[in-house]
Amino acid sequence: MLDKFFSPHSIAVVGASREAGKLGFQILHSILSGGYTGKVYPVNPKATEIAGLKCYPDVSSIPDVPDLAVVVVPAKLVGSVIEECGKKQTKAAVVISAGFKESGPDGEKREKDLVSISKKYGCRIIGPNCLGIIDTYFNLNVSFAPLMPDKGSIAFISQSGALISAVLDWARKEKIGFSRIISMGNMADVSETELIEDCAADEKTKVILFYVEGVKDGKEFVSRVSKITPKKPVIAIKAGLTSSGSRAASSHTGSLAGMAEAYSAAFEKTGVLQVSNMEELFDLSLVFAYQPMIKEDRIAIITNAGGPAVVATDAVEKQGLKIAPLSDETINTLKKHLPPAANIHNPVDVLGDATEEGYKVALDNVIKDERVDGIVVIVTPQRVTRPLETAQAVVENSAKYKKTIVTSFMGGVSVETAIDFLRQSRIPNYEFPERAVRALKGMVDYSNVLNRKKDEPERFNVDKESVCKSFEVVKKQGIKNLTDFQAREVFEAYGIRGPKRILAKDAKSAVNAAETIGYPVVAKIVSPDILHKTESGGVKINILNSDEMEKAFNEIIQSVKAYSQNARIEGVEVQEMVRGVQELIIGVKKDLQFGYLIMFGLGGIFVEVLKDITFGIVPVDKQEALSMIRKIKSYKLLTGFRNLPEADIPAIVETILKVSKLCEDFPEINQLDINPLVVKSKGNGIVMVDARIILNN
Repeated sequence: MLDKFFSPHSIAVVGASREAGKLGFQILHSILSGGYTGKVYPVNPKATEIAGLKCYPDVSSIPDVPDLAVVVVPAKLVGSVIEECGKKQTKAAVVISAGFKESGPDGEKREKDLVSISKKYGCRIIGPNCLGIIDTYFNLNVSFAPLMPDKGSIAFISQSGALISAVLDWARKEKIGFSRIISMGNMADVSETELIEDCAADEKTKVILFYVEGVKDGKEFVSRVSKITPKKPVIAIKAGLTSSGSRAASSHTGSLAGMAEAYSAAFEKTGVLQVSNMEELFDLSLVFAYQPMIKEDRIAIITNAGGPAVVATDAVEKQGLKIAPLSDETINTLKKHLPPAANIHNPVDVLGDATEEGYKVALDNVIKDERVDGIVVIVTPQRVTRPLETAQAVVENSAKYKKTIVTSFMGGVSVETAIDFLRQSRIPNYEFPERAVRALKGMVDYSNVLNRKKDEPERFNVDKESVCKSFEVVKKQGIKNLTDFQAREVFEAYGIRGPKRILAKDAKSAVNAAETIGYPVVAKIVSPDILHKTESGGVKINILNSDEMEKAFNEIIQSVKAYSQNARIEGVEVQEMVRGVQELIIGVKKDLQFGYLIMFGLGGIFVEVLKDITFGIVPVDKQEALSMIRKIKSYKLLTGFRNLPEADIPAIVETILKVSKLCEDFPEINQLDINPLVVKSKGNGIVMVDARIILNN
């Protein structure tokens, strides 16, 4: 628990100042003006009194043991201050000071030394290089943020201090309150995971917002935050998704899986809701902070204008939600009490000349309909519209039925008073209908997080011993890139079926192999130095007879030698020609933060062009594997779309799980691909056509 940070009974401000332009002055002013009622000890060897408080030359001179130290001194002095705090038995410190790892090698060493001192005395540190922290319900503001936010139920954890200042200014205008505001800084000690856990344990906090540039320990984040999200929603925005530098990648997965994909997969696995911009971050936060949890995804729209209703309807469909089918009882009641020209089906249009009475009729009946899970109320200011009275009708129904309601009172001055009333009454209002629908989608997504079941690990009959032997052989040879032939042997040891195949050393043996397997066949180069066979001219397909086989063998050898003169050639593999419903890819890349990142998508030669792929984090369970499959844009091609046969989806799931298990068992794997993986029709399994495994250096 981090209670000494958020509910301290005494605070030492080390570096307190009498000069208004200095941070030491601003932080002391924030503490005193924020309503904090505990003891405050300014520390400054050059002063005897600051802001009417007795000032102490150092921490050791303070008569009490401060629960919390706020440190705002030059970076080179911070270590000695924490040493003092440790000797004093102070167990928490917020280090505002900059000049640590963000400033270069000297600062990085300074930060490592600081952490060593912190651990030596058990004094936990938030920061350094941070804005500070705020707990509104404890009237605690140990930051140099210009404003103390209103009380609310949103916790905001940010890796950017400047962003917090901007958000606080915006939130004051929007009348949005917070339970806590936390600037993480460099996370030298206390991690983002610990802060999320502590906010989740705070009874005043309903929803946790998280602005992140990078987590401290990816595996710890996944393990611990997975236990938090079933209790409280966590909404994250990940900054820094693009890479300005080049990524030297030697497999499809390596080139396609970057930082953005890793974080998205981590958020998906943990149940964190990821948003793409700051607007979405706070749009979602309001519905979680203000409204009861939505049950399912059936949305009703009530409006006084057709255009915005169409926009909202489109948004519902685009977000993957459903337009709620109103019951006959609801439709008949609406028909009886609304004007003849009104639309009594969803979306319900009470018409432009409707006052609050028309909205009351619609709301009273739609909200009671058991087929409706969430409602979007749209109001456009017409000549007879009474926005405030309409807002009052919305609030009255919301309090009575406890069903999820969001509003979009569109306009400016004429709806301003109504919007203020909605906010005060904890009804989230959005400037435009699309944003209102997106907020409901976030709540539906979280409902799915709450309802998802964790599957028990699947058990497979695998031959680990043969894989160990295969890896030992290639390691002794100094090879890290297994040939396709060797890689498929490894996968086959884990029950992933490959085609019939024979390795041929010359054209004559290639013809014999083809006749043994049966035409048509495929021929592929076998070389540890050729990773992309098609590019080197190392693949020939649909070989129908012995003449074609002999010609294909010779052309492959010549082409590969021209492509790479020094390539080690072990021969040509002759394979059965495999046909199925679709060509897929399953790949794995070892991510530095989160461990193994597993990829699934449309395969073959188009994978890097279409990039129709999804990612998960190993280990994946059955539900996660199925979710990965369903997320690709071309999923319909696997479901019997039009005249296509239905693919064997259970076989794909099983293959993903087996690849996941292989990576768990053998951490020496760096990257791997099965591409293409041919999936056959339902009940007929899969065939691994081409495979690649790259071991660690």
